[in-house]
Amino acid sequence: MHSLFLAVTDAGELKSGLSAVGYGLAAIGPGIGIGYLVGQSVQAMARQPEMAGTVRTTMFLGIAFAEALALIGFVVIFI
Repeated sequence: MHSLFLAVTDAGELKSGLSAVGYGLAAIGPGIGIGYLVGQSVQAMARQPEMAGTVRTTMFLGIAFAEALALIGFVVIFI
């Protein structure tokens, strides 16, 4: 009986560990995407300062969409 309890406890810990790894993997893509997006936006603003307002608005929209992917990944782990 004692070994059965340990197996159930280990399975719960395994599931917890896998969900943490799953969220880590779900956050890698949006993290890379946001970094690339901000870098390219700064480069665009440096090249054409008169378009900085438009580029900044588009950048924030892109960040919001990329961050939504990370939040969806976070919610899926709990489901």
